[in-house]
Amino acid sequence: MQAILALEDGTWFEGKSFTGHGKAQGEVIFNTGMTGYQEVLTDPSYLGQMVCMTYPLIGNYGVNLEDVESDRVQVAAFIVKECCHIPSNWRAQESLPAYLKRHNVMGIEGIDTRALTRHLRIFGAMRGIISTEELDPKKLAEHAKELPSMEGANLAYEATCKHPYIWTDSGPQKVSLENSRYAWPGSGPKVVVFDFGIKWNILRLLKEEGLDLLVVPAHFTYEQVHKLSPDAIFLSNGPGDPAALEDTIHTISLLSEHYPMAGICLGHQLLGLALGGKSFKLKFGHHGLNHPVQELSTKHIEISSQNHGFCIQVDHLDFLEQTHINLNDRTLEGFRHKKRPIIAVQYHPEAAPGPHDSRYFFTRFRELIS
Repeated sequence: MQAILALEDGTWFEGKSFTGHGKAQGEVIFNTGMTGYQEVLTDPSYLGQMVCMTYPLIGNYGVNLEDVESDRVQVAAFIVKECCHIPSNWRAQESLPAYLKRHNVMGIEGIDTRALTRHLRIFGAMRGIISTEELDPKKLAEHAKELPSMEGANLAYEATCKHPYIWTDSGPQKVSLENSRYAWPGSGPKVVVFDFGIKWNILRLLKEEGLDLLVVPAHFTYEQVHKLSPDAIFLSNGPGDPAALEDTIHTISLLSEHYPMAGICLGHQLLGLALGGKSFKLKFGHHGLNHPVQELSTKHIEISSQNHGFCIQVDHLDFLEQTHINLNDRTLEGFRHKKRPIIAVQYHPEAAPGPHDSRYFFTRFRELIS
């Protein structure tokens, strides 16, 4: 079934839909991972984005229910060179086309993904539309220009949970707060986790550290958190522009004066802004499983999993120490507070699907609380 992908600058590509009739729109970005497409599809940080995979064959090991990172497919559309319709893997429970159809997410193949990726690297991520119905590229490009920009977009409030929950071996479990208070059931440090679009593997690894977790929606206030009597605060990853979350930034600023804190990805950016940093949009973002990051104190190099379109600057704040940098473009990848128990990283130490070089971050957070 013929499908057209049109970008806002008038560039367009022809392919075929492998999920049936439809239309999709969003910011077009690319991911350099050779594997992990299921984790990419279900990562809430991709909300509002159409993801192009640079590896040419996608879907060969199918989909299973154990490797998801949220309760649904989050991407706006999925763009591949060639989709494997008949997977071959002992863990496979469903094919990629069937999985996307079940979640009503459009997938297209036959696109020259090398040309698309090169275009985005030269001109930057941009808005786009995919359609099997309207096949006039000029009309689609005009519609793409009218789409909301990722800058200024508060998508974290769309990705967040609706109610507080705890993490169990079978997944999230909703809990009720009596008089805005919580009876912590575990014996480990009590941690309130802000869900801005959290990947489930973050919760798995925090729990492995022996932490007692309560996950709360992104709109929770300082007063609501304080009534829960936590020992520490954790800020999750998520989609959109961090600068658009003004109320949340204010809440984090207040919390940072009283509790140990850690942040990953969007949580890193929000914590940086709450402490006086500045944010800016990257040209085409960092999306993949092979980004080299250096820890400045040890000169140790980690290969990291990354997914972000914005970055933070804190070099003008003398009370913060830059701890990690990206070796591809020298952007900030981590910082810590020199006087308060606060650490944050821009990349994804929880990996899912990999690599696992940076998992020590969760142990450092537990030690920071202790």
